[in-house]
Amino acid sequence: MENYEVILALILGAFVCLFGYKLKKIVFFIAWFIIGYTLMTHLMPFINDSMPAIRESDLWQFLLPIAGGLLLSLLGFSIEKLCVGLLAFFTTLAVAINQFGISGEVIGIACILGVILGALAVNMMKPATIAITAIAGSFVITDAILTIFPSIGGRGSLYALLMIVGIAVVGAVFQFTNTKHNS
Repeated sequence: MENYEVILALILGAFVCLFGYKLKKIVFFIAWFIIGYTLMTHLMPFINDSMPAIRESDLWQFLLPIAGGLLLSLLGFSIEKLCVGLLAFFTTLAVAINQFGISGEVIGIACILGVILGALAVNMMKPATIAITAIAGSFVITDAILTIFPSIGGRGSLYALLMIVGIAVVGAVFQFTNTKHNS
């Protein structure tokens, strides 16, 4: 990561961690955009194989992933409960893979835990949104800190896990104390 990317990640991570519930529409839009964009970039080889005219056009190569991101983010707006459930699922999966690596067992257990946490998140929207945004923000902040200070440890290290948990707790407490009880 370039220096400006690390600084931007720290700033955005802090906003998500500390103000995720208040900024949930923006956070959800960005999260779904990134997921949709990423999915489209993975689908582009299949699209390019089936439609040579798209493969040869730089404009289509640029626009289709953006369109996928926008489409998924607009869909995420209209189905907010599903959005919270899926973000809980994907956050669980991301943290598990980051901490324990990619293996069949890790992914299987993380998926089961993610489904359970996603269902709980749908039933408890406000606390779940606060927890998810605090964890996601702390994940980004920790990654940026580990990029700046690689001697602390790697992504799967105990220090990284302690930083993720510590920053997430601070972010969640801050959000709970600064949101109205009737929201």
